[in-house]
Amino acid sequence: MKKNISYFLILLSLLFLQIPSYPELVSGEVRHAIVLKVDGVINPVSAEYIINGIKEASISNAELLIIQLDTPGGLDTSMRMIIKEMMASGVPIVVYVSPSGSRAASAGAFITIAAHIAAMSPGTNIGAAHPVNMGAKMDREMSKKVENDAAAYIVSLAKKRGRNETWAEKAVRKSVSISEDEAKKENVIDIVSENINLLLKEINGRKVEVEGGAKSINTEGIKLKYVEMSLRQRILDTLSNPNIAYMLMLLGFYGLFFELSNPGAILPGIVGAISLILAFYSLQALPVNYAGLLLILLSIILFILEIKVVSYGALTLGGIISLVLGSIMLIESPAPYMKISLYLILPAAAGTAAFFLFLVGAGIKVQRKKPTTGKEGLVGEVGITQSDIMGSAGSPGDGKVFVHGELWDAHSSDEIKSGSEVVITGVEGLKLQVKVKV
Repeated sequence: MKKNISYFLILLSLLFLQIPSYPELVSGEVRHAIVLKVDGVINPVSAEYIINGIKEASISNAELLIIQLDTPGGLDTSMRMIIKEMMASGVPIVVYVSPSGSRAASAGAFITIAAHIAAMSPGTNIGAAHPVNMGAKMDREMSKKVENDAAAYIVSLAKKRGRNETWAEKAVRKSVSISEDEAKKENVIDIVSENINLLLKEINGRKVEVEGGAKSINTEGIKLKYVEMSLRQRILDTLSNPNIAYMLMLLGFYGLFFELSNPGAILPGIVGAISLILAFYSLQALPVNYAGLLLILLSIILFILEIKVVSYGALTLGGIISLVLGSIMLIESPAPYMKISLYLILPAAAGTAAFFLFLVGAGIKVQRKKPTTGKEGLVGEVGITQSDIMGSAGSPGDGKVFVHGELWDAHSSDEIKSGSEVVITGVEGLKLQVKVKV
């Protein structure tokens, strides 16, 4: 067991190792462009990935940086960190909403508009950039302030890049969203291109204003260097998923529950504690509703009490209700990508209910089961008399009875012949009370 625990801890330590993901880039003799792929929510991990990519492009003297983007949106703080780095970049940055079916919604719209060159694939869309409350509810005045701030920010980005300021403001205030063709007509983006190779041809020779002055892009004979997230970033990005955070939290609670139920098991406690820590890491970037979290904690307490206190299922029922309601309330956000899937909540609640109902049912069954040892285990058993018992209503007779492989002294108010079957009705000290089996 110790060996397995050691392996588990070694694997977990990979979370905190910074494993370089960038390929060794060729020096200035071969011109290159770095390509980043962002597919998912804009969060601290994706922000770190993009910012590291921008820095790597600058260090390696890349011709340009291409961010292939598909996102439903994300955190405002992460988005602003990315844009701040983009605005200070001396390397031209192309944001390419691709492949077909992708979108640059919410924070993605801000990032696209902030790019030196904005491009989209056919069958994509951009917009719906109204700020979404990710935490405690805001009053009307505060909500208006946040909206005004976001609108001013996107307008300033559009003005800086020479794009449609009016549409950019509508994307924030009215959550408008448009297709790639409309975006091109409305001067929201620069290019509609089917693939990255055609995109490189179309931007060849374009001049853009980067930090430090104007720069002409030359894509002839350019080599693409695809940079993936490091193992650490991929793991942390996965942990940022609300569904993963929820599963880790439940796993943590179950691990601790098994450890408390079976002290000394060790492994469930270790796995449970680590899972809870990882869950708390995931939840720090999510809009957690503490009422929902308390309901989930209450459900675990009720489940544990059901094992200790016989309530015939009442505590388990209360635990199930608390778990379902708490799970639904846990993440407080109107954004679908920030919510826990109902298709995960229901199986988790059903599985938990089935498990604890099984334990409760097994406990009740054991309690109702007839004792098989001790004096209580003899009552109701059938034995064979080894001698006559000549009893009467006023004076019970004594004799010998063979039961459970043992010879017992017995007495009875009945007249019983040797070799007869008798039923044990009670035990007095070391003597059995018996009667004739009917």
